[in-house]
Amino acid sequence: MATRKVLVTGACGFIGSCFVRTLLARDPDVHVVNLDLLTYAGNPKNLASVEGSSRYRFVRGDIRDEALVTELVGDVDCVVNFAAESHVDRSTTEKAGAFIETNVYGTFVLLEALRLHRPTARFLQIGTDEVYGDVEAPGFPDEHSLLEPSSPYSASKAGADNLALAFSRTHGLDVIVSRCTNNYGPYQYPEKLIPLFITNALDELELPLYDGGTQIRDWLRVEDHCEALLLLLDRAETGEIYNIGANQEPERSNAEITEMILECAGRSKSLIRPVTGLRPGHDQRYAVSTQKLRALGWAPQADIEEGIARTVGWYAKNRSWWEPIKSGEYLEFYERHYGLSARR
Repeated sequence: MATRKVLVTGACGFIGSCFVRTLLARDPDVHVVNLDLLTYAGNPKNLASVEGSSRYRFVRGDIRDEALVTELVGDVDCVVNFAAESHVDRSTTEKAGAFIETNVYGTFVLLEALRLHRPTARFLQIGTDEVYGDVEAPGFPDEHSLLEPSSPYSASKAGADNLALAFSRTHGLDVIVSRCTNNYGPYQYPEKLIPLFITNALDELELPLYDGGTQIRDWLRVEDHCEALLLLLDRAETGEIYNIGANQEPERSNAEITEMILECAGRSKSLIRPVTGLRPGHDQRYAVSTQKLRALGWAPQADIEEGIARTVGWYAKNRSWWEPIKSGEYLEFYERHYGLSARR
């Protein structure tokens, strides 16, 4: 790892925290500054294992705060931008403006601070495959494919990606963009499908499955994702985009993932609660070509069956992490959104 001081935004979130834990474990010389506003899905407990390290510093703050961002980027070698509003359902049922403000304007603040005060630093923009929209089988969009976002969330991420690339082309910043498929694993906020269904199954609560679970997602273990990001920091070319995905073969539907979870949790399929129709802004199939990344030497290290089994086991052993989360604001959103009780 060539970098020595890394600013990671949104590192108290699911993917960002895994990245920080991995980075600190891998490079004994690296120092990490974590800038996180601690919105509802940001959880300092995700980084409890490193909070006592002299190589880790937490700063509570907003990536839209120009003065704070300017102060933090002054001596960094690299900025990794995970900070984002990320839940499609919230982007369609609540004010989409929050997604634009954080995902687009916040990215601009980071880039502008680097342009003015640290133009030699590398900037890694963490994106999503959802910017490609609904991908008809058997297609696999590559990094040059047309962007067709379907939700305010994915549209805001497409805007952030293009803004970052524009700063590279116009101002010569060392920018790279990654676009990952759906992540899963430990410490994921339980509003997303896999942690939601795992924790509901463990508590023998209903699993709200939309439209028969026919949707296709490429499920990427968060650990594999973070390994790819470390590789990109070292070897990616400036101004380039890299797709990151597991490329499951065969592809798995949400119904198959649900049944896999229930089997691993030792629960009956009777817990599945069919929900008619599709959620606004959601696509039928996501898939990406990952040949460009794999040419650098990366490949996922566990298949979906092994990954789901490990993840169910983690949530079963770590109730103390997720049980407090499934209360308060989470309960209100869940019961309003699904019309189901999330109470045991």
